[in-house]
Amino acid sequence: MTSVERPQETTTAELPFFVYGTLRPGEVNHDLFLRGRTASEEPATLPDAVLYDGPGYPYAVHRPGTAVVGELITAEPGTYRELLAELDRLEEYEGPGRPGNVYDRFAREALRPDGTTVRAWVYLASPLIARDLRERGAEIPGGDWFNRSAEPSRHPLG
Repeated sequence: MTSVERPQETTTAELPFFVYGTLRPGEVNHDLFLRGRTASEEPATLPDAVLYDGPGYPYAVHRPGTAVVGELITAEPGTYRELLAELDRLEEYEGPGRPGNVYDRFAREALRPDGTTVRAWVYLASPLIARDLRERGAEIPGGDWFNRSAEPSRHPLG
């Protein structure tokens, strides 16, 4: 496991969120969790990650040389702590390295269209799920959830 793959121990940094699936604008979880609670939303990519199709939502997994398409979401002032807790619950993240995690939360560099980088929280598949995805998962070409195929999901977990 590289330092890029270790969950962050500090959960209090008020970083923007890099979202790549059902939390993107126009998707169901954006409406449920983010609508009216963001100060800004801007396109971005997550370098060194690949996207896999899941059971109705995607998983991002660390992989050098690839990128995932998404948005940077900055929380509205005063909503950050509550929003972070709700997103952790949604993503089934219970804390760094917990065995019950579906996703782990990392601080990673996201890339804006103008080439600047910003440190952001991103939820990546937990190690066991990531291993299964690498072995049997259906990769989303181009790393963009919006461009996934209409074919049914081929997910190793169900």
